[in-house]
Amino acid sequence: MQKLKIFQVVGFSNSGKTTLMEKLIEKGATLGYQVGTIKHHGHGGSPTNINAKKDSDKHQEAGAHISSVEGDGHLHIHGWKENWNLAEILKVYEIFPLDLVLIEGYKYELFPKVVLIRHHDDLVLLEKLNNIKAVISWIPLQPSAGYDLYMVQDSDLFVEVFYSSMFDNI
Repeated sequence: MQKLKIFQVVGFSNSGKTTLMEKLIEKGATLGYQVGTIKHHGHGGSPTNINAKKDSDKHQEAGAHISSVEGDGHLHIHGWKENWNLAEILKVYEIFPLDLVLIEGYKYELFPKVVLIRHHDDLVLLEKLNNIKAVISWIPLQPSAGYDLYMVQDSDLFVEVFYSSMFDNI
């Protein structure tokens, strides 16, 4: 069995994660890739609330072959156990014929990731997170040798670069 290609989209609330996920899913589907998605409902409680469910529904509407949301022990591809960790969810995804799994959230996991920065306070993520491949920012930033930098209005360019080169390297 081939190893899953995994890429994360992380940032604080309202930074544009779900919008970027939709773009990545749609482009992958257009290119013929089988894309699965996992959303971490990091706001506490079960993902049965409208907003968490709505985001994973957006993933499916964008073309994801499997989509789930996890929070407080509830995994919505409808499974429940005391506590789901990301490794266990990824094990479930291994049974599907996927080319790529996009993860929205789980910022402290070590998979390759793009970080969305909306406010100056969000810059702390660039110091705390590992394996950053790109940053998409709402505010002007100085380029870094460690990752590619895009402004939010250039997120479509990021998606193109992701599928033309970065996807092959994850």
